[in-house]
Amino acid sequence: MSEEKELTLAEAQLKFAKSSFNGIWELLDKSKRTPEDNENLLLSAYTSLYHWKQVGTEVNLQRGYWMISRVYQVLGNADQALQWAIKCQSVTEDNPSDLEDFDFAFAQECLARAYALADDLDRAKEHYDLAVDLGKRIEDPEDQKIFMNDFQGGNWHEFSTE
Repeated sequence: MSEEKELTLAEAQLKFAKSSFNGIWELLDKSKRTPEDNENLLLSAYTSLYHWKQVGTEVNLQRGYWMISRVYQVLGNADQALQWAIKCQSVTEDNPSDLEDFDFAFAQECLARAYALADDLDRAKEHYDLAVDLGKRIEDPEDQKIFMNDFQGGNWHEFSTE
């Protein structure tokens, strides 16, 4: 018989932050999402960020802002995607020594996608180019592969690099 461990509030919030964040990927990868899936996608992103704000670091905050921007981008809400992308970039600029090299590339990627969705193609191109450059500088080959696969996928709306 297994005994259930009683979690502290901080331990529970950490568990909820991680599980909410990880659950988002399943919904993002779903080929056909229902309106309920889309609502859960957004709720999971906010839930994860809320719990990270209670027990996480600036890294978790930056990645949480990135995720909310991505969710809004996927849902087609340009204003919100851009608002959260700007927050992500602000945390990135304010905490460079706390972040991994891929965090810088992802911050530019989310700005590029948000501007593309907002039909500001000049700014989208500017941040796209920065993301490409930063992506090439990611030292760990596996991290670089993860970034490039994500970067090259997804919806870029009317934006084209050609």
